[in-house]
Amino acid sequence: MDFETVIGMEVHTELSTRSKVFCGCSTAFGAPPNSQTCPVCLGLPGVLPVLNRRAFEFGLKAALALDCTIAERVSLDRKNYYYPDLPKNYQISQKYAQIGREGHLTLSMKDGTTRHVGIWDIHLEEDAGKLIHPEEPQLKGTTLVDLNRAGVPLLEIVSAPDMRTLDEMDCYMHTLRSILRYIDISDCKMQEGSLRFEVNISLRPAGSSEFGGRVEIKNLGSMKAAVKAAAYEEKRQRKVLDKGGTVDQETRLWDEEAGVTRVMRTKEDAEDYRYFPEPDLVEIHVSEDWLSVLREQLPELQDAKRMRFIQQYGLPEYDAAILASDREIADYFESCCRLHGNPKAFSNWIMVDILRVLDEQDITISELPVSPEHLVGMVRLLDEDKISSKLAKVIFSEMLSTGKHAEAIVQEQGLVQVSDSGEIENLVQQVIDANPGPAREFAEGKDKAIAFLMGQLMKLSKGKANPKMATEIFAKKLRS
Repeated sequence: MDFETVIGMEVHTELSTRSKVFCGCSTAFGAPPNSQTCPVCLGLPGVLPVLNRRAFEFGLKAALALDCTIAERVSLDRKNYYYPDLPKNYQISQKYAQIGREGHLTLSMKDGTTRHVGIWDIHLEEDAGKLIHPEEPQLKGTTLVDLNRAGVPLLEIVSAPDMRTLDEMDCYMHTLRSILRYIDISDCKMQEGSLRFEVNISLRPAGSSEFGGRVEIKNLGSMKAAVKAAAYEEKRQRKVLDKGGTVDQETRLWDEEAGVTRVMRTKEDAEDYRYFPEPDLVEIHVSEDWLSVLREQLPELQDAKRMRFIQQYGLPEYDAAILASDREIADYFESCCRLHGNPKAFSNWIMVDILRVLDEQDITISELPVSPEHLVGMVRLLDEDKISSKLAKVIFSEMLSTGKHAEAIVQEQGLVQVSDSGEIENLVQQVIDANPGPAREFAEGKDKAIAFLMGQLMKLSKGKANPKMATEIFAKKLRS
């Protein structure tokens, strides 16, 4: 039997507020364990929570960016469960009157098609603490609790089960992350736990409208891990169904090392959490005036920016999509374009060289030693034929390691391109004399031979010869 895969996702993102959602404790990452706690986030008797207005407004911004319907009256609820990292034995969340509902996210797939994924709801809640399992021999078998994270504001975004392939799921994660970073409500650093994905996956007979047994996958440390876990679970469920079995509704953990999912617990339903309205927090009234102010604060989002890059800068669709996928990279590109009018050159350098460095060094473009002014200075020298493309690679590497501007590097190292026709003609003749075979091939019309000859010329001139002039002189000497 053919089966159809059905995927939905629950995404938790920590909001970039300086204090927690119901108290004034710091949210800074990396502090000593249990150093950022107070009676409120520890759940001590007699304390009262106070809602962080900025965290709530971040939730409203996300709801607006995802085209959700926003209720005029929003409330918070208690979600009751018992776990060592939850000091109150309940979590303040939202069940009945969330910040946003019935939104959608448009996916631009690699094959040029688009998919629409519904957003069931967006709600605000507090994070739990963190359980640590030490590897030290003296602590082996123990579990430590760090409550610094308890009370950090979380936004949960729940999608509809509208995805049918792993490619759609991957695109959904990247697109949603881009939007959250664009509207500047979260840094989305998965390595710090700021962005966490949970996958809900099931299989059903092709053409059926009924859903199969749903499995929720947790413990996903990266987008790649989420895709691998979903791929494994898809195969596992297919084997179960092929044998005539049924897939149990349960929560499973992803074991990255073994490459398998493992049963964690039978999946709870909402009634298991005994939700009820939070008695210590009042209802929030969301006015249209409040929403209008927040709408004005929203930036141009990814899709709109991509289309503008195509129209305004004449970029190909592929270039525009890559540059617009990250707000900081898009801003970097536009900063370059404002300083010098060669958008395609900046696009090429960013996509090929800069993105490679960001990936290799695991940094953001704001941490890159090569500023827009640095890159513009180098591209300007290229456009003025003062350096060759080969020298530009050397200069870019120097800018990365020293932070110096291209002009300074050129002067210090004597990297000015040789454009004197007599000097280049002399170099060309030396190359011809040393390589008669390739020179004869080029003279006989074999164009591929020029690549070898030019390589020898650049080696002889240490990359300084003007390639355009050299090519013309080779043709003049060998083909005229």
